[in-house]
Amino acid sequence: MSKVSALAGSGLLTLVRGHGYLTIPSSRTRQGSESGIDTCPECTILEPVTAWPDLDVAQVGRSGVCGYNARVSVDYNQPGSDWGNEIVATYSPGQVVDVQWCIDHNGDHGGMFAYRICDDQELVDKFLDPTYLPTDAEKQAAEDCFEAGLLPCTDVDGQSCGYNPDCTSDQACYRNDWFTCNGFDNGDQTKCQGVDNSALNSCFTTISGGYTVTKKIKIPDYVSNHTLLSFKWNSFQTPQVYLSCADIAIVDSGTTPTTTSKTSTTTATGTTTAAACTGTAAASTIALTFNQAVVTTYGQTVKLVGSISELGSWDVASAPALSAAQYTASNPLWTYTLKGLAPGRAFEYKFVKVESSGAVTWESDPNRSYTVPTIAACSTSATVVQGTWR
Repeated sequence: MSKVSALAGSGLLTLVRGHGYLTIPSSRTRQGSESGIDTCPECTILEPVTAWPDLDVAQVGRSGVCGYNARVSVDYNQPGSDWGNEIVATYSPGQVVDVQWCIDHNGDHGGMFAYRICDDQELVDKFLDPTYLPTDAEKQAAEDCFEAGLLPCTDVDGQSCGYNPDCTSDQACYRNDWFTCNGFDNGDQTKCQGVDNSALNSCFTTISGGYTVTKKIKIPDYVSNHTLLSFKWNSFQTPQVYLSCADIAIVDSGTTPTTTSKTSTTTATGTTTAAACTGTAAASTIALTFNQAVVTTYGQTVKLVGSISELGSWDVASAPALSAAQYTASNPLWTYTLKGLAPGRAFEYKFVKVESSGAVTWESDPNRSYTVPTIAACSTSATVVQGTWR
C-alpha cells in the first residue's frame, strides 16, 4: 500500500500536511502574512486531490491559481486590502530571473513544482479586480490557461533539470519541464529542502521554520502591464497541491506601458494609494511616503531601516527617522518620504523604536518587502505606503 493510501485509510491525513508558498517575487500569500492577516501562509492547501503521479489532473475548485487558505478564510484570487493592488516585480520578455518558494520543516513531502504565466489577459483581469471574486469555473479556466503557459525548467541554459527520483519512466510525473525536489522514498531523500541545502529558518514559516527552494525561470515573449505569476507545488507523499501567485508586469523596454484603469485602496503594508486613471505615464524616479501608525511614548523616535543604502543598509544609526508632526492620540501617525527611487527597485525593511537612551526595539518578523512601482498613477511620481506597527 502506498503512503498516501495508508494515511487516508487510517484517517491521519490531516495530521501530515505539507506546507509551502511563493516568496520571490512576493506572492499575495506572503503579503497576507506580512500584513498580519494570514497567520499561516504555508497552509494554503488544495486537498484532497490527485497530486501524484499526474501533475495536471487536479481540479483547483475554490483554490484557484492564487490559492484559498481555509485556515483563515482568505481567498487570494481576489485582490484584498493588502495584496493584488500593485505590481511587486517588473520583468522584460526573455529575461531570466530567480524565483523562490519556502517549504516548512514539518511539511516537506517532496514532489515537483512549477511556475506558469497565462497569456489570456481578459481572463487574468478577473483576478485583478478588487470588486470581483472569480467563480469556480473561471478559476478552473485560469488554471487550464496557466498549465498551458508552463515556464519550463529546460528553458534556462545551464540549469539542471532532472527527473524526480520517486517517479518512474512509465508514470505521468516523469518529466523534466517541471522542477523537481530530491528523493522522498528514493535517491538522497532530502526532499524539497535539499534543493538549496539551505539552513533552517532561511525563509519564514509559522509552524516549524522554513527552507528556501530557489530556481530560475525565463520570462516568456509576452507583454502585460499587470499579470500573474502562478506557483504550483504537487506533494509526493500526500494528496495535496499548493497554489500561490504574485502580481507582476512584463514590460518591453522599447515601449511605454499604459496605466491600468483601476483604483487601489489604502492598505496596511506596501499598497499604493491611487485614483482611478488611464493613459500613459512612466516616472524616472518615485517618491515613497511611508505613513506608519506607531503608538509611542515621550522620548521615543521611530526609524525606517532596511536593505538599501537610503535606509541605512540595516544599520539603525544610519537609518532615517520618521516625523511625528501629524501624530495625535487618536491617529499615532509617523511619516517619512523616501525620494529618488528607481521604478522596479526592490528592498526589505522594518520599523524600529529608538529610546532616548539609544535602546532599539525592532518590530516583529518577517521583514516587510516592497518593489517600487514601475508606472506612477495618473502621471505622478508620488506613492503612499500605509502601515501599522507589529
